[in-house]
Amino acid sequence: MTIRDFWKIIFIDAVLILFVLLSTRISKIHNTEESRIVQDAVREAIMTCYAVEGAYPESVEYLQENYRLAYDEERYLVNIESFAANRSPDVYVVERGAAE
Repeated sequence: MTIRDFWKIIFIDAVLILFVLLSTRISKIHNTEESRIVQDAVREAIMTCYAVEGAYPESVEYLQENYRLAYDEERYLVNIESFAANRSPDVYVVERGAAE
């Protein structure tokens, strides 16, 4: 093996490592964006519920049954917590694989 072959191998390895690192980063960005979309959908359903009924919902299940909230329940854990009846509830979205 010559020095030139050695540098070719190093270059190819560096490109492969860079590819793996970039694809991992892109995957994390994609997952973060999906979580944000789920959170926005829950907040929109909460505001719709408040506009229609004059009260905030007590649970995510209520939003699913009455306001067609849909998300991948196997992938995301969604929870809303109400501090007071006159305040919009806090929305928590966690990817299930990240929670374990």
